[in-house]
Amino acid sequence: MDFQLTEAQRALVGAFRAFCDRRFDRDRLRGLVDRDRPPGMVDRKLWTELAETGFFNLRSPESEGGVGLGMAEAALVFEEAGRALLPGPLVATHLAASLGGQVGAAAASGESIVGVADAGDFPVLIEHLDVLDELVVLADDGIRRLAPSSLAAAAIRSPTDPCTPLHHVEAFPDGELIADTAVAARLRHEGAVLTAALQLGIAGKLTEMATQYAGEREQFGRIIGSFQAVKHLCADMLVRTEVARAAVYAAAVTLDDPEVGDLAVAVPTAKLMADEAAVRNGKDATQVHGGMGFTWEVDVHLYLKRAWVHATQYGGAEENEEALAATL
Repeated sequence: MDFQLTEAQRALVGAFRAFCDRRFDRDRLRGLVDRDRPPGMVDRKLWTELAETGFFNLRSPESEGGVGLGMAEAALVFEEAGRALLPGPLVATHLAASLGGQVGAAAASGESIVGVADAGDFPVLIEHLDVLDELVVLADDGIRRLAPSSLAAAAIRSPTDPCTPLHHVEAFPDGELIADTAVAARLRHEGAVLTAALQLGIAGKLTEMATQYAGEREQFGRIIGSFQAVKHLCADMLVRTEVARAAVYAAAVTLDDPEVGDLAVAVPTAKLMADEAAVRNGKDATQVHGGMGFTWEVDVHLYLKRAWVHATQYGGAEENEEALAATL
């Protein structure tokens, strides 16, 4: 299996990173959490611009107006989205775009912001409920479409991530059945890998932030990156990121071609490794930044909080460990 990126894939990554740098830089990120505004509000204009890049219909066939690429390319793009800390139900809307029909078309074009909830989760937490146009629920009998306004939901007053508002839902109405259990199973796998790709982007960005700070900050007349303890922290962050990268890329290409691997192993492995890399790198980056790492002004905490949120989505550590154990 060759994990070297093609020229086209490198161009795709470069173009999307340039888009994020241009349209969602640090000032815009800080504006979402520092201004006197509802937490995590999704910018509709940015959402439409994301859709225009092909972000949501990247894997849709060209005959249906999509880009016609695979999960491997989607993972690369979502890695960049994680690195930029783009807000909103990115994975959910991307998955919804693959469903086709009215729901898929509206999600792919950016006209709809779509949420995905798993009825089997406990507790059931839905992100960005206030701005959702559609909600699809992964249920025991397949996928059901619901109107967000039909839910009796309670807002979480102090969400972990200030850019990811959450609502707690006790139960779902029946809704409209739009796909079978096979499609629901596919979306669970794809959602796990795309979320792992977001975590990979977070882990990589935290490594960059920590090493840059370690190369600039002086203590006792020396750059702190010259101290062995700091070197070890940064090296461990890099190793975790690269191990996660191999796992995420392997899971993505396995989704594209199931014959090259075992999805029952590749998907939970990717999620486990990426979650661990993002969360532990967040903690280590905080330590590298020292006392500054615990302050609101330093961006490290925003990445760590987002990593904590993603670590609960599409299977937490215990669930994925059990899934892997079942394959032995």
